Amino acid sequence: MKLDFNKMKYEFAEDIQRTAEEISEMLFPHVDLSHVKCFRSRGTSSRGTIARCHALNKIMQKAIGIKAVYVLEFLSERFDKLDEEEKIKIIIHELMHIPKSFGGGFKHHDFVTDRTVNKAYKEYKKRKTNEKRNLYQL
Repeated sequence: MKLDFNKMKYEFAEDIQRTAEEISEMLFPHVDLSHVKCFRSRGTSSRGTIARCHALNKIMQKAIGIKAVYVLEFLSERFDKLDEEEKIKIIIHELMHIPKSFGGGFKHHDFVTDRTVNKAYKEYKKRKTNEKRNLYQL
């Protein structure tokens, strides 16, 4: 079996970045948005994966002298086909993997569950609705 490492393509996802920033500001204030970037990838051979959270671990941070960096990768072939609600939930899911310490680690799937994602999504929708109401009252 021949592996083709040139198959995967990555591009900065400005639209997802804006949404992730809006969600983070509302729900995850511990997330340092200057150190989180969203990318779309194409050409995956993984099955069933829609998105992934990557982090630069502590030893690498120390070795190169930088703070934690997180990359949220959205697999275009699957993510882009989702409706808006599911896209928001996937973005929330990936942001929930970033711990409050923002140190390069991850919160695992014993914390990031459908239940906790749905609860965060409901809170996001509530805050978004209140934000719109407040704009109309100005």
